[in-house]
Amino acid sequence: MMVVLGGSLKLPLSSPLPCNPHKAPPQKLTPLLPKCALTKQAHRFLSTLTTTTTLGDPSAADKLIRKFVASSPKSIALHTLSHLLSPRTSHPHLSSLALPLYTRITEASWFSWNPKLVAELVALLDKQGHYNEWERLISEAVSKLEQRERELAHFYCELVESHSKRSSKRGFEASYTQLNQLLRSSASVYVKRRCYESMVGGLCEMGRPREAENVFEEMHVRGLKVSRFEFRSVLYAYGRLGLFEDMQRIVHQMESEGLGIDTVCSNMVLSAYGAHDKLAEMASMLRKMKALAIPFSVRTYNSVLNSCPRIMAMLEVINGLPLSIEELSGVLNDDEALVVEELVGSCSVLEEVMEWDSLEAKLDLHGMHLGSAYVVMLQWVKELHHRLKDEKHVIPGQVTVVCGLGKHSNVRGKSPVKGLVRNMLVRMKSPMRNDRKNIGCFIGKGKVVRDWLC
Repeated sequence: MMVVLGGSLKLPLSSPLPCNPHKAPPQKLTPLLPKCALTKQAHRFLSTLTTTTTLGDPSAADKLIRKFVASSPKSIALHTLSHLLSPRTSHPHLSSLALPLYTRITEASWFSWNPKLVAELVALLDKQGHYNEWERLISEAVSKLEQRERELAHFYCELVESHSKRSSKRGFEASYTQLNQLLRSSASVYVKRRCYESMVGGLCEMGRPREAENVFEEMHVRGLKVSRFEFRSVLYAYGRLGLFEDMQRIVHQMESEGLGIDTVCSNMVLSAYGAHDKLAEMASMLRKMKALAIPFSVRTYNSVLNSCPRIMAMLEVINGLPLSIEELSGVLNDDEALVVEELVGSCSVLEEVMEWDSLEAKLDLHGMHLGSAYVVMLQWVKELHHRLKDEKHVIPGQVTVVCGLGKHSNVRGKSPVKGLVRNMLVRMKSPMRNDRKNIGCFIGKGKVVRDWLC
């Protein structure tokens, strides 16, 4: 039996919620690289840069940048730049070197101009107050794209998104104005649709959902139907602000226009309630999902369990974790216990991620945060016991728990989920042991596991 577990540790939603959570993964028009930890080469480069910039030697820093770009594959160079451009970079003290690094990258033979990359750099320069460089990059982009309306609209959309992610009012207003002007002069339905999507999304990210909702009226006047994306953006923005009556009003409006609420919309409502510690409302939403036959998803588990303070606190010290659903419910307060009860009362997620045949039974926890992996493991052990005890189910030849190697963890190579599963298996006195051939796995014979559980 194979159990595949994701390797990322996610903390409770104590910070503002990210924009467009219904995009999983986020739908970027021109993605640079998959989001993952920095490579060892990039870490060494940034560590050396830290020392160099601390010593105040610009020429030495430039030499290091040139050497890094010349010796690095395209993927590593671009990902390192993307890391420095991110509002959530772990090296904010090096963000001033993003422009020099970008300049050297443009000199590489493999470089191709990327509107998203430029937009992110422009937003960073605006935040840093480097307006001359800000204007130069925009001017170059507009000159390059002015005869290609769709690509120019794409660039302005990326600018709106990048400025809104940094909550940069000046940059956002400037790019929003340009995008609005382009929209009004365009005869292309595609351009109008794309522009309105970015305008609504940007306003929502800036915490201005009422203005975004006003855009709906303009869309109707221009003969464009408000899409599920725009509704979701406004719904989620109201939720982030704790304006739950407005959030529910948008939900009802979607239903009245025949769009209805699906798993994605429900997860957004759950995230909003969780961010404001509204556990009772979260339990009510889970019940509504069941009543409407809206299936739970892995993201449902992540949104709900990341918002359970007692569970998150216990996961910081995993040695005392309850080892059954019943035991877990017993140590939670009323609202949190009710949330977990509603969550595990549906087996839709477990059924989705679990496979079973004579060779193996496979449980795939990919994409689950630590709390989700913990609760689903408890559900899985209970289901495993039931199936191995029931003669109707075949006993799998081998039990394999794949925890991953932590490639996507906050600390590359260190998997919190693997540590959690190891702890749980040891405390349960499981016969499963670490696989010598693959250190990211725990293995055991099917009949041995049956004897252990039954």
